[in-house]
Amino acid sequence: MKYKWIVALTVIVVITLLVGVFSGFFGQNFNLGLINQKPIVTITYPSDGTTIARLVMISGTASDLDLGDNISSVEVKIGENDWATATGTTLWSYDWATYTAQNGRYTISARSYDGKDYSEIQSITLTVNNPTSVASGSHKWAIFIAAANFPKENDTKLGNGGLYLAEDMAAYLIEHDQFPTSNIMILFDDGWIRSENGYGTKQKTLQERTHDYDITYGGATKANVLASLEYLINESNKYPDSEVFLWIFSHGVGDQNQSFTGGKILQSSEIFLWDHTMTDKELGDILAPLDSNKTTIIVDACYAGGFADRTIFNFRTSLFYRSGIPQNGRIVIAGTSKFRTGYASTTQGPIFSILWFEGFTSGKADGFRPGLFDRGIPRNLKMFKDGKVSVEEAFYYARYQLRTNEKYQDFKSMQPQINDEYPFHGILRSRGELLL
Repeated sequence: MKYKWIVALTVIVVITLLVGVFSGFFGQNFNLGLINQKPIVTITYPSDGTTIARLVMISGTASDLDLGDNISSVEVKIGENDWATATGTTLWSYDWATYTAQNGRYTISARSYDGKDYSEIQSITLTVNNPTSVASGSHKWAIFIAAANFPKENDTKLGNGGLYLAEDMAAYLIEHDQFPTSNIMILFDDGWIRSENGYGTKQKTLQERTHDYDITYGGATKANVLASLEYLINESNKYPDSEVFLWIFSHGVGDQNQSFTGGKILQSSEIFLWDHTMTDKELGDILAPLDSNKTTIIVDACYAGGFADRTIFNFRTSLFYRSGIPQNGRIVIAGTSKFRTGYASTTQGPIFSILWFEGFTSGKADGFRPGLFDRGIPRNLKMFKDGKVSVEEAFYYARYQLRTNEKYQDFKSMQPQINDEYPFHGILRSRGELLL
């Protein structure tokens, strides 16, 4: 008798399972492995119908309903262009530089792939509206570039401090020096903010973060840097009174085992971007067409002196290794000499730039002068002060603080360098002062 009950129970269980399968009792995720379910893709930024300009990062998510399957890739299509591979999978992004795109409406499509099937295509419509002219009296442009947390061949992370400092400097230029928000760009890492001050996982794109001003954000990839600098040069060259501010913070390329020279005697200074490197000579070639006679360039990285065509103690780089960045009307500053490493706070940014910005915004740098080897010396008499702080005075203030302030004694070896050719190259040095 007991065997009959066992057989009966077995039959009931089997019938129940079959009924469950065919009735959908176990939900859509129940899969016997015979049918592959299509993956899913969404576009989370920008919103459908948004008007955009300059550089925009299209971003979204992707997922797969099949257990054990993963998203292989995500592709994005701009208008009638071919499909292009986005960066990332479950969290993905795609940089679209609209600088040279015609104004008008564009359909943006995305699809994900799980190795077997593509998802249904998701699409939004965006309107590109790049301004064709700049309001009178606002011919000022600023680009901030920081690649802090994932340089190739270097596992050291510098945190999100460079981003926060860039935003502080951008806000000051907007509020005090009449830089239009539309002319300011911040390029940071790969365009994503990460948890744990840059050490954790992706959270959201820079554009999706809450920020005070409607400025342009993007990743510090070489393609973005080149496109943004080309746009800046083309736009600023339209105006004889244009003003340009360029700030770069990154890891520098050098040999720390050669503590005296950093291996830079017969090499150019070189910095990491997110996906490539850039030498001082490359940046010099890029900036060669720039006509602005009121240009500030600050490069804050290890072994960066070559960007200012300086080695150490304000000695010039040899003729064969000059970058071509310094020209009439430009002040080029390196946060370190060509032979020295630099230092940064992971939450506040690079030490030299912090001091430069402090001297510039607080008024403390007013009256500072070069001194021996451009080390910086204060002039406390009122006759040496005019109530304004120039780019150069802020440099000498920062240099002086590094040399004399006990708080920064661990960093005084940096030896920041300056190549001052504003308003023109003089016999000894330019006598003018650049006021932003």
